[in-house]
Amino acid sequence: MTSNFIDYVKINLKSGNGGKGFTHFRREKFVDKGGPDGGDGGRGGHIILRGNKQLWTLIHLKYQKHFKAEGGVTGGKSKSSGRQGEDIIIDVPLGTIARNAETNERIAEIIEDGQEIILVPGGMGGLGNHHFKTSTKQAPEYSQPGIPGSEIWCILELKLLADVGLVGFPNAGKSTLLSTISAAKPEIGDYPFTTLVPNLGVIKYHDFQSFVMADIPGIIEGASEGKGLGVRFLRHIERNANLLFLIASNEEKPMGVYKTLTKELKAFNPELLDKNRILGFSKSDLIDEKTKQKIIKKIPEGIPYVFFSAVTQTGLNELKDIIWENINKTDEDL
Repeated sequence: MTSNFIDYVKINLKSGNGGKGFTHFRREKFVDKGGPDGGDGGRGGHIILRGNKQLWTLIHLKYQKHFKAEGGVTGGKSKSSGRQGEDIIIDVPLGTIARNAETNERIAEIIEDGQEIILVPGGMGGLGNHHFKTSTKQAPEYSQPGIPGSEIWCILELKLLADVGLVGFPNAGKSTLLSTISAAKPEIGDYPFTTLVPNLGVIKYHDFQSFVMADIPGIIEGASEGKGLGVRFLRHIERNANLLFLIASNEEKPMGVYKTLTKELKAFNPELLDKNRILGFSKSDLIDEKTKQKIIKKIPEGIPYVFFSAVTQTGLNELKDIIWENINKTDEDL
């Protein structure tokens, strides 16, 4: 079973060239035959990978494929060194792995917030001519050129656990919801256990933000005892920070379904019920307002809920807002 989602991007990285060393001789009044004083060139800019716990996906890197760092500046007179090229820092979520696209060699792995790893070092600056003065060569006429930067194609992979897991009976509309609000293409059918392994999708939110949603295989009564897909999917639910209980609005007893779902989760692991919960009532286009109000009256206090329809596209933005609020609530409480 695929329990991890891999977000994948391929980007081109080029570090900065080193600046040239400078050839210069000291020229001052009353100083006869001033010696060499050419300064060193500045180092080229590095390409640096940095961990950022505020990020959940690599979607922000899909819009920029090329990163080129600034070159170092040529050295100056009076042994003054040239300015270093500005580094480029690429923020990534924790758990990101960087590989060389050509060799598949692992270059780096980011596991801590604020952790920085130089992916592509900048070229060294060349030495100025003052370094080459000897007892027999008092006036060297040469200095070093800077070392060119390096260029690689790099693959970034992110093994990411879902921010929110969909929990519900078979045919509750989980796969339909995921395919509607993300780019995921889960198999959809009118029979039990269409979903045999979790499907994951990146849900785009406002201002290029995003979160990951997992469509967990459908639960049935007795799953905690191994019936249906049993503990195989219940173990996966343990890894999700938030649980979206998906219940079809046209069920005969919608809140009875909710009680069955929570009962199975509690039987497997009582700690699952400590996670943030959201109630999502799918297929809301199939019920009238009177039926909707009856359901609302039975919803436990304090649990956010939303009625939506993937077919008519109503309530989907409200659902995203509620999920986003719960994700951030979780992050603050950690």
